[in-house]
Amino acid sequence: MKVGLLLSGGKDSMYAGFLAKKEGHEISCLISIVSENKESYMFHTPSIDKVEKQAEVMGIPLIIVKTKGEKEKELVDLEKGIVEGIDKYGIEGVVTGAVGSVYQASRIQKICDKLKIECINLLWGKEQIELLQDLVRDEFEVIIVGVFAYPLDEKWLGRVIDDKYIEEVSELWEKYEVNPAGEGGEFESFVLNCPLFKKGLKVKGFKDYGEKNSWRREIEVE
Repeated sequence: MKVGLLLSGGKDSMYAGFLAKKEGHEISCLISIVSENKESYMFHTPSIDKVEKQAEVMGIPLIIVKTKGEKEKELVDLEKGIVEGIDKYGIEGVVTGAVGSVYQASRIQKICDKLKIECINLLWGKEQIELLQDLVRDEFEVIIVGVFAYPLDEKWLGRVIDDKYIEEVSELWEKYEVNPAGEGGEFESFVLNCPLFKKGLKVKGFKDYGEKNSWRREIEVE
């Protein structure tokens, strides 16, 4: 099936694309929503503009839709992006990185139902630590570009998701109920390399913004 991948630049959407390809789907386009609202209910925002670099190394066309990020209204902009994918690339479904957010999954499903295409949620209900372990096993190079929960701070920015990271977030889960895969918005990530890429990306610079337990990193990649 020809599909569009809803791409945020982070681990969940990229890993969902990896699984979709393994299942035999053809990723005909990438669809990214760039929100002006840093507190968007629906969309990942740290370093979102770098999805263009990811699209380049994937060799897949990218549809970018800008939104003001107003709650519910931003879904109209998402629908525009999906419609463009249908019209330009003939997609018959969209792949999402939804793991446990009913808010996100239900709204994307509603749009797909309206447009009469499939909504493919290959990570739905997956155990969080297992998801992180799968990323490491399948050789995804993923860094943290945002933290938004106590006791996380700027020291977590730039961390690579590896075995040590998984061990530490497991402890935070037990002690503070911080979701280890960031499904509650605690973490945001960016994929620098994975099996979908023709070559890896490298961070050549960055700027950090925030205070206390809310930080984001805007990266430059090449």
